[in-house]
Amino acid sequence: MKENFKKYLVEFIGTFFLMFTVGSVVLLGANGVIGAIAIGFALMIMVYAGGYVSGGHYNPAVSLAAAVSGALDKKQLLQYWVAQALGASAAALLVCFLSPEIIESSCPFSLPQIVIGEFLFTFALCYVVLQTAVAEKTAGNCYYGLAIGSTVMVGAVAVGGILCFGAFNPAVALGLGILNVACWVAMGITVATNLIAAVIAALTYKFINK
Repeated sequence: MKENFKKYLVEFIGTFFLMFTVGSVVLLGANGVIGAIAIGFALMIMVYAGGYVSGGHYNPAVSLAAAVSGALDKKQLLQYWVAQALGASAAALLVCFLSPEIIESSCPFSLPQIVIGEFLFTFALCYVVLQTAVAEKTAGNCYYGLAIGSTVMVGAVAVGGILCFGAFNPAVALGLGILNVACWVAMGITVATNLIAAVIAALTYKFINK
């Protein structure tokens, strides 16, 4: 029980700092490429910090992909999701408290744009996580955190703010909703797309690594 709690605590902390960075970039400071680099590095740092404890998911889609692939006990999936949702919510609320700006929610992207953008890079993220941090043939490598963080950075630059909100993460989507950056309908579509992409990425990983 104690060991499991450590995992959930690590997931809370990692998701908190990832979401706080996203929220700060959106409402408080950097944007564009610099913001994308900050978000990618925040994820990379937390993956290296907590990967050996919980797997360093910080993302319900990644946890789902890990469960489908067999890297995470399915009985722990809900607890991971709760920890991640709480971390993202706490970070978003803190950013709201610190932000002097009130933003009106918007849905500037069409349904196809959100689905395509979120699907492609959530798939890429889950696929990279499994291939670099889970696959037996890459076990023990020291680059997995950089690969995972860089995937989010690339996605944020390539499609974030262009085709979609660039969440690639249901917990981040929840945080963006709390920040009022995005309308809840768009966030619902984002979450559904993220989870579907995670399952397909896990099945692809299992096919490649039979």
